[in-house]
Amino acid sequence: MSKNLFPKLHNAMWPGLVGKGSPGAEPCLDLDTMLDLTTKAEVNGVKFDGVDIFLFEPHVNIDASDDDLKKIADKIAAKNLVVGSVVAPIWPPTGGGSAMGGKEDRQKFVGQVRKGCRIAKKLRELGIRPYGIVRIDSASGVTDWDKDPKGNTKRIAQTFREAAVVAEDHGERLAAEGEICWGGMHSWKEMVRLLELVDRPQTIGFQADMAHTLLYTMGYNAEKDAILPLGYDWKDKKKLDAALQKLTAALRPWTIDFHIAQNDGTVHGSGSHDKTGRHCQVNDPNGKLNIAHHAGYWLRDEKKQLTKNFLHVCWDGCMFPNDVMKKQETWNNILGSMIAVREKHGWR
Repeated sequence: MSKNLFPKLHNAMWPGLVGKGSPGAEPCLDLDTMLDLTTKAEVNGVKFDGVDIFLFEPHVNIDASDDDLKKIADKIAAKNLVVGSVVAPIWPPTGGGSAMGGKEDRQKFVGQVRKGCRIAKKLRELGIRPYGIVRIDSASGVTDWDKDPKGNTKRIAQTFREAAVVAEDHGERLAAEGEICWGGMHSWKEMVRLLELVDRPQTIGFQADMAHTLLYTMGYNAEKDAILPLGYDWKDKKKLDAALQKLTAALRPWTIDFHIAQNDGTVHGSGSHDKTGRHCQVNDPNGKLNIAHHAGYWLRDEKKQLTKNFLHVCWDGCMFPNDVMKKQETWNNILGSMIAVREKHGWR
């Protein structure tokens, strides 16, 4: 049995949806399938504590009624799981709009945040969601952002501030997930600049994903912000540690939600999703991260003390192929890796 009780260990449900369902892409995996795979995972008597969910069909309708949400909550509770963080569908194809777009786009963005916060609040009231945030990003591409970097970041910050008011009205917090594919959030320096410009640290923070943030150190889509040198030799572990130490020193104070993941130093896109940090299996021979070790850069401060800034961590296997996700071994391996993180950086 695990000696530490926190952070709680969650599995993301959106790998069943993201990059799936569009022409030429694999079919979606429904919520029941993802929940079953999560529930069946077990390592030495330890199981997943909960799930993080995407508020988009066919998993959860963003306009779901209170009765619908009660049914979903009951379904998840019946699996002895809870809900943590939720993803608001803020992108144009899912009913939202670019955070740096025109008035209508930005209104759609905030409107989807409002709907997401309503659901998040309702799940709290139903007793199924004891912690977690509402996840957002800029819903904007890097190429478009690059046409007016200063002006576009200013518009994104204004939209985020409007979204923060909505979140506060619902008793929620928002976490912006930094990825190389989102304009204004595509490098670690731009991400810090945006968060400082938003200036709502009690309401809007950073969602760190170990796969995406590894790409930050490489300067992918933002060469001038690279920390690792061009042609870096991955065998030089000390240089990687130093790069992640510098990265996390800047972003850890903003981090309120955390995704455990593996990456092989490459990007990947599927279906309608642009290329971003590739999520690899835990035991991928090309994986560049020592997961338990490198998670500590996010979970501990510069004095090696636990920050305890979030009560759960989530595995993100976004865009895993369906045949990989349907293997129970995949989730047992993932759970084992997460337990190792909790044993090394957890608390009771």
